[in-house]
Amino acid sequence: MSSPAHGLFDTAPADDWRDGYLCGNGRHGAVVHGDSVVVTHHDLVLPDPLSGVEPPLLAPRLEAMRDALLAGDQERAVRLFGGDWEPRFVQRFHPGFAVRIRRPDAAPAEGFRRTVDFATGVVAAEWTDAAGRWRSECFVSRADDVVVQRLVAPEGAGVKAEIGVDGRLPGVPEELRAAVRSVYRPAQVPAAEGGGARDEALLRLRARYPGSELGYRGAVRILAPGGAVRCDGPRVHVLGAPEVLLLTRVARGPVGPVDGDPARLDTGMYELPQGHAELLERHLAAHRPAYQRVTLDLGADPAERARPVAELLARQEADPSAVQPALLEALFAAGRYHLLSASGHRPPRLCGLWTGDWDTAWGGAFTTNANLNLQLASAAVADLPEAVHALAALVADQLPDWRTNAARLFGTRGVVAPAHTDGANGLQYHFNHSWAHHLWTAGADWLLHPLLEHAETTGEAVDWLASALGEVAEFYQDFLTRTGPDGAPVLVPSYSPENHPVDPATGAPLPGAASVNATMDLAAARHALAAAARRTADPDAAAAWRTLAERLPGYAVNADGALAEWAWPGHRDGYDHRHVSHLYPVWPLHAITPEDTPELADAARRALRLRGDENHSGHGHLHRALAAARLDEPALLARPLAHLLGDGFWYRSLMSSHYPGREAYNADVAHALPGVLIEALVRSTPEEDGRPARLVLLPAPVAGLERGVLRGVRTRFGATVEELAWDGERVSVTLRAPAERRFELRVVPGGKPAEPVRLTAGAARTLVFPLV
Repeated sequence: MSSPAHGLFDTAPADDWRDGYLCGNGRHGAVVHGDSVVVTHHDLVLPDPLSGVEPPLLAPRLEAMRDALLAGDQERAVRLFGGDWEPRFVQRFHPGFAVRIRRPDAAPAEGFRRTVDFATGVVAAEWTDAAGRWRSECFVSRADDVVVQRLVAPEGAGVKAEIGVDGRLPGVPEELRAAVRSVYRPAQVPAAEGGGARDEALLRLRARYPGSELGYRGAVRILAPGGAVRCDGPRVHVLGAPEVLLLTRVARGPVGPVDGDPARLDTGMYELPQGHAELLERHLAAHRPAYQRVTLDLGADPAERARPVAELLARQEADPSAVQPALLEALFAAGRYHLLSASGHRPPRLCGLWTGDWDTAWGGAFTTNANLNLQLASAAVADLPEAVHALAALVADQLPDWRTNAARLFGTRGVVAPAHTDGANGLQYHFNHSWAHHLWTAGADWLLHPLLEHAETTGEAVDWLASALGEVAEFYQDFLTRTGPDGAPVLVPSYSPENHPVDPATGAPLPGAASVNATMDLAAARHALAAAARRTADPDAAAAWRTLAERLPGYAVNADGALAEWAWPGHRDGYDHRHVSHLYPVWPLHAITPEDTPELADAARRALRLRGDENHSGHGHLHRALAAARLDEPALLARPLAHLLGDGFWYRSLMSSHYPGREAYNADVAHALPGVLIEALVRSTPEEDGRPARLVLLPAPVAGLERGVLRGVRTRFGATVEELAWDGERVSVTLRAPAERRFELRVVPGGKPAEPVRLTAGAARTLVFPLV
């Protein structure tokens, strides 16, 4: 079996599910490892009676809390405003079940090879035994929403196998009640009653959560044409079939008695295409074009590309500073593939769409104050609208809860987004005095920003985006009622995730995280008000929102010359922290740029240099790398990139870990790394508020990548970079736009001044510049 052009291969099975190859359609997921395929679904969360509650009614205490905080009495402010609230945790994401195919007469195998083909979404394995060459395959259909498995016997042989469903995966609650039953297809007549040989059966699983009416149901349709099947309680036996096809779905909802009539999830299962070729063809029509829209070729040696991924990872960890083009190509391709596969019904969770046990780190939630947006860093520019649409679906479902948050916490109109959600609701209940997520007002602007980027890059806006931005603006109109000594509005209370300001007098962190004028909150307020004003059809509202945005205080530079995390004299920066939320004006916004605000850009660079790595969380390295690229700072990008590549963040599946040393399965690094590489190669800004559209080439080139070709990237002014190519001597770019576009273009390594460029509608234009 040849290696796929875009994919991975390994010569050893995945003994641990974390190394299993992945596939998914944004609703169902599959982890393929050993003889198991673990089936997941975005909706599978373990009920928690303490979750899903409305936030406490704190609005009546708001003014007293503000008085205390502005007077410097943080302890009293914390006590007044949620200090006694016991945090409720989100419902935990969990796997559905494993589908296992066991061959009791299997002979010792040789020549094992497993692959995942990113362009097709097919995970496959081949091996040889005494009977000949075997092949197994798995993909999750983007067209038919079903997990498709196939086992193909050697020519002239037949499959003899036992197929079962295992719901007792590691960490499963002891109280979970589950039952599995095998049944013949209803339309078939058993042989004992005069019918023909049975070649099809169904496995049904019903599981009920502890103390709940809810649970989940699974169905595995087993087709063995040319062979025979036998149902045996919770198992199906297959004999003599040249190949076996398995079609699997899982769904969450009320399940009724577990030991009653078998739970039915077979509605629609028998209407699916029965042939593997047709199922695959229908899937490829949706998956392949999406994956292939953007590609990165770093000119890696073909011999390096031919190495197993485990070998590339081991070599990178042995010398973290030596960038391997072949590995970066694989990581870029894998990141796009995994992000696409995890996005659809919902955007990616902390673990993407995959887990093999019930002890998912941080509940497998959507953490919205950093992680989710970082995972979507490349969604708009790398032309994955599937991921943006998935975020839009999540936000649209939760907007009513965001209104509840605003009303109960602050007594305002408009919306306030939560810092954590399991996808079932958008209520803000996960906080306490130290983790003061309820004081974070930037969340709505932060989560709507990828939708704005999508509108900039494609010209297609979500139909409710303007009204949602209007609700964010209305929140700030009602919230910004206090002013500081200079007469400017004050954001109080405020919060910089997940950091505490330092007391200037003692040098120690303040006892709580409640603060004033966190830079992220200031940036979000200013951006949301301006963005809403540009999109509303109400001229009076637009004028009011613009005026309020202009009155907000500017960003502060602290005594160290760094962009301050809080623009308030009572707070001092603490630098050793994983988050860099105060760089929100740099990334993802363009409020601070080297071209438009050079002094603030210098302060942001200083902030990056002073920032510590704290616990080396992957999202912190990613955020710093993205900001460095926006600031034209390759040296500042190189440090976090070296950590991400060489500190053991990667499993053999090229899914990633939250911490070094493969400590916690987490998709942040895997999904966000393509965004880092794109930002290092292409930076674009839209025409906005009198600022021209801009395209910057090679703003932060990665040392060691002497040549390459990036294709298909979208710009934020509506043009497509059909090809960006560079080597040691020159850089060329070919651009195309559906309508006329004018912008400024600058090439960083050549030191060439910005020059105006015009694109005519529909015509490609190629520009070539020397690199000196």
